Amino acid sequence: MTTTALVAPTMSLALDESQAKTLIDALIKDINSVIASGKSEGGMIRDFERIFARYSDTSYISAYAMGVDGRRASSAQKRAFSEAFQAYIARKYGRRFREFIGGRLEVTDVNKVKNWFEVDTIAYLQGQAPFKVTFHVSDRTGKDLFFNMYIEGVNLLLTERTEVGALLDQNRGDIDAMIGALQKQS
Repeated sequence: MTTTALVAPTMSLALDESQAKTLIDALIKDINSVIASGKSEGGMIRDFERIFARYSDTSYISAYAMGVDGRRASSAQKRAFSEAFQAYIARKYGRRFREFIGGRLEVTDVNKVKNWFEVDTIAYLQGQAPFKVTFHVSDRTGKDLFFNMYIEGVNLLLTERTEVGALLDQNRGDIDAMIGALQKQS
Protein backbone atom coordinates (compact mmCIF):
# COMPACT_ATOMS: atom_id res chain seq x y z
CA MET A 1 0.00 0.00 0.00
CA THR A 2 2.76 2.46 0.92
CA THR A 3 4.81 1.50 -2.13
CA THR A 4 1.89 2.25 -4.47
CA ALA A 5 1.37 5.65 -2.89
CA LEU A 6 5.03 6.53 -3.37
CA VAL A 7 5.33 5.20 -6.93
CA ALA A 8 2.10 6.52 -8.44
CA PRO A 9 2.85 10.26 -8.10
CA THR A 10 6.32 9.85 -9.57
CA MET A 11 4.97 7.98 -12.58
CA SER A 12 2.29 10.59 -13.24
CA LEU A 13 4.93 13.32 -13.43
CA ALA A 14 6.70 11.75 -16.43
CA LEU A 15 6.53 13.87 -19.55
CA ASP A 16 4.26 12.54 -22.25
CA GLU A 17 3.39 13.52 -25.82
CA SER A 18 0.39 15.59 -24.78
CA GLN A 19 2.39 17.57 -22.21
CA ALA A 20 5.18 18.26 -24.71
CA LYS A 21 2.61 19.53 -27.22
CA THR A 22 0.86 21.60 -24.53
CA LEU A 23 4.16 23.27 -23.59
CA ILE A 24 4.94 24.23 -27.19
CA ASP A 25 1.33 25.33 -27.82
CA ALA A 26 1.62 27.66 -24.79
CA LEU A 27 5.03 28.89 -25.98
CA ILE A 28 3.63 29.60 -29.45
CA LYS A 29 0.62 31.37 -27.97
CA ASP A 30 2.90 33.63 -25.91
CA ILE A 31 5.20 34.30 -28.89
CA ASN A 32 2.23 35.12 -31.11
CA SER A 33 0.81 37.40 -28.41
CA VAL A 34 4.06 39.37 -28.24
CA ILE A 35 4.28 39.55 -32.02
CA ALA A 36 0.72 40.90 -32.23
CA SER A 37 1.21 43.33 -29.31
CA GLY A 38 2.42 46.23 -31.41
CA LYS A 39 5.13 46.93 -28.84
CA SER A 40 8.44 48.51 -29.73
CA GLU A 41 11.32 46.17 -30.57
CA GLY A 42 12.80 46.77 -27.09
CA GLY A 43 9.50 45.87 -25.43
CA MET A 44 9.18 42.76 -27.55
CA ILE A 45 12.74 41.70 -26.75
CA ARG A 46 12.05 42.03 -22.99
CA ASP A 47 8.92 39.89 -23.44
CA PHE A 48 10.87 37.32 -25.45
CA GLU A 49 13.46 37.12 -22.66
CA ARG A 50 10.69 36.36 -20.15
CA ILE A 51 9.27 33.75 -22.55
CA PHE A 52 12.71 32.15 -22.98
CA ALA A 53 13.17 32.04 -19.19
CA ARG A 54 9.71 30.55 -18.67
CA TYR A 55 9.71 27.84 -21.35
CA SER A 56 13.34 26.83 -21.85
CA ASP A 57 15.89 24.96 -19.79
CA THR A 58 18.18 27.97 -19.62
CA SER A 59 20.72 26.30 -17.33
CA TYR A 60 21.20 23.39 -19.74
CA ILE A 61 21.29 25.60 -22.85
CA SER A 62 23.81 28.03 -21.36
CA ALA A 63 26.00 25.20 -19.98
CA TYR A 64 25.97 23.52 -23.39
CA ALA A 65 26.83 26.81 -25.11
CA MET A 66 29.78 27.35 -22.79
CA GLY A 67 31.01 23.83 -23.51
CA VAL A 68 34.19 22.53 -21.91
CA ASP A 69 35.17 26.06 -20.89
CA GLY A 70 32.38 25.84 -18.34
CA ARG A 71 34.51 23.39 -16.35
CA ARG A 72 37.05 26.08 -15.54
CA ALA A 73 34.46 28.79 -14.85
CA SER A 74 33.68 29.72 -11.26
CA SER A 75 30.12 29.50 -9.96
CA ALA A 76 29.86 33.30 -10.18
CA GLN A 77 31.07 33.24 -13.80
CA LYS A 78 28.55 30.51 -14.67
CA ARG A 79 25.71 32.58 -13.17
CA ALA A 80 26.89 35.75 -14.93
CA PHE A 81 27.23 33.86 -18.21
CA SER A 82 23.77 32.32 -17.85
CA GLU A 83 22.20 35.76 -17.27
CA ALA A 84 24.12 37.36 -20.15
CA PHE A 85 23.37 34.40 -22.41
CA GLN A 86 19.65 34.55 -21.65
CA ALA A 87 19.51 38.23 -22.60
CA TYR A 88 21.64 37.58 -25.71
CA ILE A 89 19.35 34.73 -26.85
CA ALA A 90 16.26 36.89 -26.30
CA ARG A 91 17.72 39.67 -28.45
CA LYS A 92 18.98 37.36 -31.18
CA TYR A 93 15.95 35.12 -31.54
CA GLY A 94 13.50 37.84 -30.53
CA ARG A 95 14.57 39.78 -33.61
CA ARG A 96 14.09 36.64 -35.67
CA PHE A 97 10.58 36.17 -34.29
CA ARG A 98 9.74 39.76 -35.31
CA GLU A 99 9.68 38.33 -38.84
CA PHE A 100 6.58 36.42 -37.73
CA ILE A 101 4.40 39.56 -37.57
CA GLY A 102 1.27 38.67 -39.50
CA GLY A 103 2.26 35.00 -39.51
CA ARG A 104 1.77 32.06 -37.23
CA LEU A 105 3.32 28.86 -35.89
CA GLU A 106 1.38 25.59 -35.74
CA VAL A 107 2.30 22.30 -34.06
CA THR A 108 2.23 19.52 -36.66
CA ASP A 109 3.77 16.48 -34.97
CA VAL A 110 5.17 15.17 -31.69
CA ASN A 111 7.57 12.23 -31.44
CA LYS A 112 9.28 10.57 -28.48
CA VAL A 113 13.06 10.40 -28.84
CA LYS A 114 14.89 8.57 -26.02
CA ASN A 115 13.77 10.40 -22.84
CA TRP A 116 12.54 13.59 -24.50
CA PHE A 117 10.10 14.71 -27.22
CA GLU A 118 10.59 16.40 -30.56
CA VAL A 119 7.76 18.83 -31.31
CA ASP A 120 7.55 19.89 -34.95
CA THR A 121 5.88 23.12 -35.95
CA ILE A 122 5.42 24.91 -39.23
CA ALA A 123 5.98 28.65 -39.46
CA TYR A 124 3.75 30.49 -41.90
CA LEU A 125 5.09 33.96 -42.64
CA GLN A 126 3.72 36.56 -44.99
CA GLY A 127 5.42 36.45 -48.37
CA GLN A 128 7.53 33.38 -47.54
CA ALA A 129 7.24 29.67 -48.04
CA PRO A 130 6.33 27.82 -44.81
CA PHE A 131 9.28 26.36 -42.92
CA LYS A 132 9.85 23.96 -40.05
CA VAL A 133 10.70 24.94 -36.47
CA THR A 134 11.39 22.01 -34.15
CA PHE A 135 11.60 22.06 -30.36
CA HIS A 136 13.15 19.40 -28.11
CA VAL A 137 11.22 19.08 -24.85
CA SER A 138 12.25 17.34 -21.62
CA ASP A 139 11.21 17.25 -17.98
CA ARG A 140 14.70 16.49 -16.61
CA THR A 141 14.53 19.53 -14.29
CA GLY A 142 11.14 18.51 -12.89
CA LYS A 143 9.41 20.99 -15.21
CA ASP A 144 8.45 20.56 -18.85
CA LEU A 145 10.89 22.79 -20.77
CA PHE A 146 12.41 22.96 -24.22
CA PHE A 147 16.17 22.51 -24.35
CA ASN A 148 16.89 22.89 -28.05
CA MET A 149 15.32 24.42 -31.11
CA TYR A 150 15.90 24.04 -34.82
CA ILE A 151 14.84 26.84 -37.18
CA GLU A 152 14.93 25.71 -40.79
CA GLY A 153 17.27 22.90 -39.74
CA VAL A 154 19.70 25.17 -37.87
CA ASN A 155 20.44 23.76 -34.40
CA LEU A 156 20.30 26.37 -31.61
CA LEU A 157 22.63 24.45 -29.28
CA LEU A 158 25.36 23.86 -31.84
CA THR A 159 25.07 27.35 -33.31
CA GLU A 160 25.36 29.02 -29.91
CA ARG A 161 28.22 26.77 -28.79
CA THR A 162 30.12 27.85 -31.92
CA GLU A 163 29.26 31.53 -31.30
CA VAL A 164 30.34 31.42 -27.65
CA GLY A 165 33.53 29.51 -28.56
CA ALA A 166 34.39 32.16 -31.15
CA LEU A 167 33.72 34.90 -28.59
CA LEU A 168 36.01 33.14 -26.10
CA ASP A 169 38.71 32.88 -28.79
CA GLN A 170 38.35 36.60 -29.57
CA ASN A 171 38.85 37.29 -25.87
CA ARG A 172 41.88 34.96 -25.56
CA GLY A 173 39.97 32.50 -23.36
CA ASP A 174 39.09 35.14 -20.75
CA ILE A 175 35.65 34.10 -19.51
CA ASP A 176 34.88 37.46 -17.87
CA ALA A 177 35.80 39.34 -21.06
CA MET A 178 33.67 36.91 -23.10
CA ILE A 179 30.70 37.54 -20.78
CA GLY A 180 31.19 41.30 -21.19
CA ALA A 181 31.34 40.94 -24.97
CA LEU A 182 28.21 38.77 -24.93
CA GLN A 183 26.36 41.43 -22.95
CA LYS A 184 27.18 43.94 -25.71
CA GLN A 185 26.07 41.67 -28.58
CA SER A 186 22.91 42.83 -30.29
